[in-house]
Amino acid sequence: MRRAWDSYRLLVQWQFLRLRNVLVLIALIQLALALGIVYGLSLLVPHLDHTSALFLATGAPTLSLLLLGLTVVPQEVSQAKLDGRFEYLSTFPVPRLTSLAADVSFWLVAQIPGTALALLVADLRFGLHLRAGWAVLPVFLLIALSSSAVGYCLAVLLRPQTAQPVTQFVALGILLFSPVNYPLERLPPVVRDVHRVLPVAYMADLVRWSLGAPHHLSLSAAFMVVACWCGAGLAASYRVAVRQR
Repeated sequence: MRRAWDSYRLLVQWQFLRLRNVLVLIALIQLALALGIVYGLSLLVPHLDHTSALFLATGAPTLSLLLLGLTVVPQEVSQAKLDGRFEYLSTFPVPRLTSLAADVSFWLVAQIPGTALALLVADLRFGLHLRAGWAVLPVFLLIALSSSAVGYCLAVLLRPQTAQPVTQFVALGILLFSPVNYPLERLPPVVRDVHRVLPVAYMADLVRWSLGAPHHLSLSAAFMVVACWCGAGLAASYRVAVRQR
């Protein structure tokens, strides 16, 4: 356990040192993304009621966490495969998933300031009175880890030239056809049934619950589904990482 912690800590430090010159730019981009989701999508609705504003405000961090895991992490892994960094890290005598944990930690820390500020601005703009409870941190970590495990597995299995369009297609599908910024009931019945198996709707409800907003699905079912996807993603990532070695 001590060796795993030391390996994780050193890899996180290495990530910060490697990207320290662009860390502020990364944080600003994450802020612009979160604000764009809140304000940009609100322009599509001329008369935004309280429920719609609540969905947009709480959907912003959910989408940011999903895009972090399903686009940023795969792109980072694909770039690492192209420049040889991925193979170099695989030679280190560290636990298999330490590199994934370090990547997720770095990008999550870079994203938190922008997400928090976007929530504050949305709360002031729409008068939602959101309350961040004790569950915010574990919920955000669970969602980030779940999406990143799936994204990491895709990036390792696919060639870099294939991983990028696939992850972009997944991100587009999440933005347009996932009940994050709108209720599940607006989707066609077939898509609704699909989302009862996928974790996206449950993730959005967990974020709403952690921010003190009304939620629509069973919390126990939401935690169970997201935890199952997280475990499956980590198990698949571990198996792929072992095979790559």
